[in-house]
Amino acid sequence: MLKHNEVNPLTVFGLRRVEHCPPHFTTLQFNVYTSDKIITDWIWEHLTGRFYYGDYFFNNVKGSNSVDMQKRVGFEIPGEASYFSLILDTLQTPSDF
Repeated sequence: MLKHNEVNPLTVFGLRRVEHCPPHFTTLQFNVYTSDKIITDWIWEHLTGRFYYGDYFFNNVKGSNSVDMQKRVGFEIPGEASYFSLILDTLQTPSDF
């Protein structure tokens, strides 16, 4: 991490954030109550591994045509998913949105 004077090669080559979620990533789905920028900026600053952040669409009620949306975040390092899930409530303040 740059704040500790260490350069992350994945960041230098633009490989940290991936555009699709690989099957081996540990994923979390959640409702978002803040801006996407606050969440992604926190990930860039506090974590070091590759990650995915995007929309997750699902059918909430079987047999209906309604589709709901949540956000999905995935981490290549499972420990980073645990850390993010513990800190998520402090990032989600409705006043920031």
